[in-house]
Amino acid sequence: MKVDKDRQMVVLEEEFQNISPEELKMELPERQPRFVVYSYKYVHDDGRVSYPLCFIFSSPVGCKPEQQMMYAGSKNRLVQTAELTKVFEIRTTEDLTEAWLQEKLSFFR
Repeated sequence: MKVDKDRQMVVLEEEFQNISPEELKMELPERQPRFVVYSYKYVHDDGRVSYPLCFIFSSPVGCKPEQQMMYAGSKNRLVQTAELTKVFEIRTTEDLTEAWLQEKLSFFR
């Protein structure tokens, strides 16, 4: 999702099915912020499987300060409205890997 500056609202930019974290990071712009809601198949240490909805705020180093402010200002409202609890942030698209996501989700057990 991205912030539409002219309409002052968050809009769906693209939707993907069956995409890995590594494939997803290739779709994210390297110099523009984005919001991602990602359903991930997570296998717990005890073998249970869950599909948590993860909110990932991609705020790359080097994007315009004006964009960072718009996205940062929209983030909390979007998370509250969608009632998301697994909220993460990346500062470079390279950070978005399966290992990174598993590490973040392991905190929630």
